[in-house]
Formats: sequence, structure tokens, C-alpha cells
Amino acid sequence: MAYSGHTPPEPMGRSPTPGSTVDMPRNRLPTLFEVLARRTQPPVDLFSFYIYMRDQQRSVDYLDFWLDVAQHMSLCRHYVRELRRSVLVGTPDIEKDDKSKRSSMALEALGDVRDSPAGPSHYINEKEREQNAQMSAYLRDQPPTPGTPGGIQESPASSQERRARASTQLSSPRNMTTDSNSPAHAVSREDIRASAERILFTFLIPGAEREITLPGSITHDITTAIEQEGRDDPEVFDVAKDYVFQAMERDAFPGFLRARALGNLIPPTIVARLIIGLVSIFGGFWTAFVLIFLNMSRSTRCWVILPFTVGVYFLASYQYSLDPLMAIAGYSEYTTFNFTRIREPYVRKLLIKRSLMVLAVTALVDAALCVLFILVPGKRL
Repeated sequence: MAYSGHTPPEPMGRSPTPGSTVDMPRNRLPTLFEVLARRTQPPVDLFSFYIYMRDQQRSVDYLDFWLDVAQHMSLCRHYVRELRRSVLVGTPDIEKDDKSKRSSMALEALGDVRDSPAGPSHYINEKEREQNAQMSAYLRDQPPTPGTPGGIQESPASSQERRARASTQLSSPRNMTTDSNSPAHAVSREDIRASAERILFTFLIPGAEREITLPGSITHDITTAIEQEGRDDPEVFDVAKDYVFQAMERDAFPGFLRARALGNLIPPTIVARLIIGLVSIFGGFWTAFVLIFLNMSRSTRCWVILPFTVGVYFLASYQYSLDPLMAIAGYSEYTTFNFTRIREPYVRKLLIKRSLMVLAVTALVDAALCVLFILVPGKRL
């Protein structure tokens, strides 16, 4: 689907995102999980992947859905973490009723809820899987009620009313701050509910503004869970999140690695280089034949080196989607006339090797053309 105006994640190479982590240098290409977890650097970081999904793959809605679900999980963790802290330092057990005691025990059993990179079910370890299940179970067992921390007054509402309420959440949830050290950044249960509804009405229901293609059974189960069962726990999106991850890993990520780890140009620039290369080669041949048939000296014919060199260089750039001189200088293009430093060590090493190979091919072909048209005997017509 076409891009609809969402702001891409901050580019880590120019403005690091608070809380983001970058792994130690790896001697391999990164995985999709590492990119989504912000563990990579340009040109294979999350910002570059977002631009690729938006401009080349034309399926940025899938990535936006993944990022929104990941932020929903972060909101839930923040809410439970703050609620657990308030319970641990709050009312003594002797003043609590049975229901509050059970809630407190459930919160204490969760332990210290920490933020961790979002990933599909098979990427998280057993401890995180168990903690996520306990957190979701707690949120399901503690529906929002008036008078409780973060509670909201639920009133009967139709799907259209809830959709209108969700549409008022103008800012993307993944741009929300979750700094638990400041009371001004506290997350309420209403925020969690609004986040779940926003994801549903933006991406999942038929006719949604940015509807993504999922199996009908998955969409139906999520819609039923949120609208009829009143769920807003993160587990409600698990099946859809895993499906979207596998789709991106299968259909988009290999192309992203080819474009960003094996090349440093974008499609419009590649096409422009093809045109410039063909024009320069044509100009080189035309000039060479004119000078030969005018019986010009070999020293004069040496000028054909210029159009041949430009033409061969640009055609090689088109063929390999790589500007070798720019790659050796350490730059990669992510949008037209916008460049980023190549900071991922393995990708930089890979691009330098490919650049030297492209330069060698360019020099060989250029030398062959120049020698042929300079040394051939002239004949005036």
C-alpha cells in the first residue's frame, strides 16, 4: 500500500533514539529482528528500512502496524511497572480487601517488568515469554473500573463511537514517551485501551484507512477480542504480529539487504545513471568515429577517454546499483540527494570490496574502448 504520511523513525546514525541499543560489530549481515530492535546502524538501520518499505516496497503499512504493536506492548509494560511500584509503596496489606490483595500478589509475581526489544514469539526467551503471558493475564483479569488506578468509566458504545474515539489519537503511539521516572509521563489504562482500538481501526477492520492484508480468521479474532470481550492486553495482537513479521522477513527484507548492503543508490538515481551512461557512451562512439574518419592524430583522439570513462562508470553504477567512489568515501543514498554515513562495519567492508571490483571492471572496459579507438588507423573520407 502507498505511504500515507506517517513520520519515519529517527535515523540512528544522525539522531539516536533514547533507549535504542546497537550490538557489537557483527561479521555478518543483520537479521530483521536486529533491525526492528534498533540494534543496527546505517545504512541497514530501522530508519533506512522504513524508507525502503515506504518508497520501494510500497508496503510501509505493515511496518507501521508492527511498530504500533511494539509500542502498545511498551505502553502495557510501563503501565504495569508503574502500577506495581505504586502497590509496593502504597496501602499496607491490612487495609486492603481480598480483591486488592489478589491484584497486589499478581503484580508482585510479575517481578520487575523491563522493556525489551519487540520480536515474534520464537525470538523471545522463555523468561520473557512467561512474563509477557503473566502481564497479559493480569490486564485481562483487571478490567478498567472507576476508582482504580488508571481506571476509566466504561459506557455502552457502538463500534462507530469507539472508532471515532480512537481516531482522535492523532499522534502515533510509537512516538509517545515512556519515561517512567516522571509522573507527567504516566500511562493510564485509558491510554492502553485507546492504543488497542487505534491499531484495530487503523489497520485491521475492513475498509480501514491503512488496512493490511491478513487472513480473515486473524482479523476476526482480534476484532472480537477487542470489541466484544473488551481486551486490550498485548497478547491480542500476537498472531497478527508474527504473521506480519514473517511476511516482511520473506518478501521485503532480502530486497532491503540487496539494496542497502550490496548497493548505495536508490532506483531513481540508478535510472538516471543509466540514461547518463548511455548518452555518454553514444557521445564517445560518435566522437571516436568522427576523429577516425577525419584522420586526426592519435593524441587528439585521446579526448575520447572522457566520454568513455563517464559512460562506462555510470553504466557500471547502474548494473551494480553502486557508486564505488561514494561507497569508498563512506556514504549511502537513502532518498534523492540525501546521504547517510555507512556506520555498520560489516556493510562498509562489503561495499568497499564490491566498489574495488566495480572500479576494476570499469577501468578494464574503459581501457579496451580507448585503446581500440585511439590506436586504430585513421582514414579520411
